[in-house]
Amino acid sequence: MRKKHPLIQVRQVMKTKFDVVDGMTTVQDALDTMRHVDTKALIVKKRHENDEYGMVLISDIAKKVLAVDHAIERTNIYEIMSKPVITVPPDMDIRYCARLFDRYNLSRAPVVEHGEVIGIVSFTDMVLHGLCNFDKN
Repeated sequence: MRKKHPLIQVRQVMKTKFDVVDGMTTVQDALDTMRHVDTKALIVKKRHENDEYGMVLISDIAKKVLAVDHAIERTNIYEIMSKPVITVPPDMDIRYCARLFDRYNLSRAPVVEHGEVIGIVSFTDMVLHGLCNFDKN
């Protein structure tokens, strides 16, 4: 018989400290002001109420700027960001979140509640802070 695991929600494992930048910011300025490198991502602000959030991963900067030898001081975040991005609600079960990530080949996603980003969740967060806690409960 399968062991029943307790519900662990995204909000219990997400990182709540993350960096938010404007799309017009240069990659150089974004990296210079980045304080939460452990999220490996930058959230790009909405331009207006009906806009969507964007996201830039550190790997995007490596692939779209570094690898093609673009100047970081002349490349804007909007040029390399993903937008719109798949977001997850904070009350989602991490097992469903992991399935969503697998289905859409994601490594991390913004956590959105009431239209505002309140965190970032990654596979690492779900495994290290969620799965490892299953046996402790």
